[in-house]
Amino acid sequence: MFSGAQISLYPMTDDFVGVIVNALSALDPYRERLRIETDDISTLIVGTPDIVFAAMRDLFVAAAKTGKHCVLHATISRGCPGEPDDPMCHVPEMTGPLAPIEERKAQALAAVGSIPVAGQPSAAQFSLYTLGIDQHMDEIYGCIDFLKNSGVFDRSKNFCTKLRGDAAPVFATVHEAFVRFGPPQGHVTIDLTVSANSPSKI
Repeated sequence: MFSGAQISLYPMTDDFVGVIVNALSALDPYRERLRIETDDISTLIVGTPDIVFAAMRDLFVAAAKTGKHCVLHATISRGCPGEPDDPMCHVPEMTGPLAPIEERKAQALAAVGSIPVAGQPSAAQFSLYTLGIDQHMDEIYGCIDFLKNSGVFDRSKNFCTKLRGDAAPVFATVHEAFVRFGPPQGHVTIDLTVSANSPSKI
């Protein structure tokens, strides 16, 4: 399987370069377990979903803790049939048959409930796409039910779901949506935007 994310970080400040450069040190604990490629638009991080999401979370929190309005946008994918298989992305959880949806929802809730907080309030919106399966709406509705019980659900919006809360359970909730819904070896993508310190909080 191949899994990873194209991410872009946007600090809304004149010192955006300083905020980004200083925040990049948050990736240091993960560098040996990720493939990282940067260009002038985004940074690709490739690895197991747990490490990819932990790295995104820590990068975002490091930038947001400056107090500046910061936004992270990510396009996240696993199992894309157009990507080569990569051994560094393999995890046992992403193999085998699709478990019953109630079991997966319970596992997702337990995982989110065990996450320590990061101390950084945030808001996020994301869309989940379970591709190439006939029962994709069953997976989407199951994910929405999980989200409504996650503790960070804010509201449903057109084309996406909004979350609000501490950054750690917010990222954990999106991670669980990514790995628990859709076939373990299937093609699943997420479009994610996370914001902190917005002057227009609603």
